[in-house]
Amino acid sequence: MECKPKLVTCLSRFPFPLDKGDKLRAYHQIRILSEKFDVYLVCTSDVQVKKTQIDELKSYCKEIHVFQLKKWKIYLRLLFNIFTDKPFQVSYFYQYSIQRKINKLLKEIHPNYIYSQLIRTSEYVKNYHECSKTLDYMDAFSKGVERRMLPKKGVLKWIFQQEHQRLVNYERQIFEYFEHHCIISEQDRSFIYHPKFNQIVIVKNGVDKYFHSSSNVSKTIDILFTGNMGYPPNVEAAQFIYDSILPKLSIDVNCLIAGINPPRTLQKLNSKSFNVSGWVPDMRICYEKSKVFIAPMFIGTGLQNKLLEAMAMGIPCITTTLANKALQATSEQEILIANSPEEFIEQFERLISDELLYKQLATNAKSFVSNNYSWNQCNSALIKLIIS
Repeated sequence: MECKPKLVTCLSRFPFPLDKGDKLRAYHQIRILSEKFDVYLVCTSDVQVKKTQIDELKSYCKEIHVFQLKKWKIYLRLLFNIFTDKPFQVSYFYQYSIQRKINKLLKEIHPNYIYSQLIRTSEYVKNYHECSKTLDYMDAFSKGVERRMLPKKGVLKWIFQQEHQRLVNYERQIFEYFEHHCIISEQDRSFIYHPKFNQIVIVKNGVDKYFHSSSNVSKTIDILFTGNMGYPPNVEAAQFIYDSILPKLSIDVNCLIAGINPPRTLQKLNSKSFNVSGWVPDMRICYEKSKVFIAPMFIGTGLQNKLLEAMAMGIPCITTTLANKALQATSEQEILIANSPEEFIEQFERLISDELLYKQLATNAKSFVSNNYSWNQCNSALIKLIIS
């Protein structure tokens, strides 16, 4: 049997369960990369990884190496990081004891290629020069922090400003250590301030056949929003729905906010008409029962997996211009756009009252995602990049 090339995939979090965007992207990339490469998964983790979770990746990986981040070392490194120019986003995931272990592993594996997801992992492999390396920026972290910085005040604003500048510099500097680079969208690529930013290849996220709709499920949820609720842009979006949309609608509706780690501020709002569910094992159930998906994303970067999944399930979606810049769906044909409370309310009430518009948007959204966002299609660009 012909031997496959060896690919070391370096991650900052173990890619299962699929409760965060970077884990979802990594899982499906590993799944498809394993068809062309012997994948050696190397990752850090700040939580305990269960054997059942590791088992989910075993069929795709030649070897799996998980290095536990020690909490006291995280806090100590973040403290001393104040006196360096490294982003806290990078320092959080870096420990020298793990670096030594990864160095040893690389010497033993002697990979043909290295694929490093996010700048969080780049420190671990940047100085390895025995093979070609690919860095997946995924999102422009610096732009995300800049957007989150704008409403902050006082000391908190100063901290965000410092981290933003560190990220801008680091995203530019780390470029030179890798032969190849990719990112999730053209919008994010434009925010990497390197003279050769146009050389960064777009590798989108996808959706697989797991997300498909069933016509015989009763639609009992009027408005749905999903995502990692430990992520501030998602918390802001959920709060916006509660504060600025629901009270001003001309009809009574019920809303479901589904996703892992909702903060107390959201949990306190939980009611019959505004259900904050927390972690949902099978998100398809939420999508199938929902009439409209609303994603008021005003901060954050990257391509919203939640929109891809909802559209694949045939749910009409309303989102912001910012979120659609990465998605690139056609307004009024495949998606509806709103950028203020009044616009979200208007678009939602249009959908609920216009059956023809509702059906056309649902059908077009499914076709759009099917034609542009399959994991196989998206990851073929990644395979070409790694071996180029």
